[in-house]
Amino acid sequence: MKTDVISGETESTASDGYTAERKIAYDIFKRLADIIMTLIASVILLIPCAVIALLILAEDGGPVIYAHSRVGKGGKPLKVYKFRSMKKDADNIGKYLTPEQQELFKKEYKLKNDPRVTKIGRVLRRTSLDELPQILINVLILGNMSVVGPRPVVMDETLLYGENRDALLSVKPGLTGYWAAYADKNTGYENGSRQEMELYYVKNRSVLLDIKIILKTVGTVIRKAETNN
Repeated sequence: MKTDVISGETESTASDGYTAERKIAYDIFKRLADIIMTLIASVILLIPCAVIALLILAEDGGPVIYAHSRVGKGGKPLKVYKFRSMKKDADNIGKYLTPEQQELFKKEYKLKNDPRVTKIGRVLRRTSLDELPQILINVLILGNMSVVGPRPVVMDETLLYGENRDALLSVKPGLTGYWAAYADKNTGYENGSRQEMELYYVKNRSVLLDIKIILKTVGTVIRKAETNN
């Protein structure tokens, strides 16, 4: 799979023209952009978030927010906050998943039609609204995530990157990213295409690439919302 589908540029290495000064300037700009964007988003999304919380409580009770354990920048433990989209005992996979589903889940760490997902959870996932708490908590307050970056993963997933594991963990995870925005149904860990896409972002990250990913993500969310109406 080609990894230059949106820019048409040849993939560069982390050391190919990416100087320390350029990296520092990019990181500072990106953090400032994260703060400004998430401050604006937090104000706009305050009422929608309150409505979502009430809908979750009405269907399945509390808690409204679920903290996923992931691996952050530098390999540090990371709690990723989401609106709870699964049943309260979803960690008991043997109760809900068939042996075949469990095997697929172990390979790809996700299921297309997961029976553990609640009714409101299905809507939240299709529209990516379950990710909203990360805007305020992870990006704005804690600063352990960025708007754009590789999606947060669990420890076992980092091992699938082999010798490139440290490269993956050299940047903050993101609310969205190159893989999250551009992957198709054939993209996964088993064929190595997800690793390739996430590492492409790490090696080629820039303000322009971040803007392209954000625009692509916004367009996708809008189309999903229109489809569900």
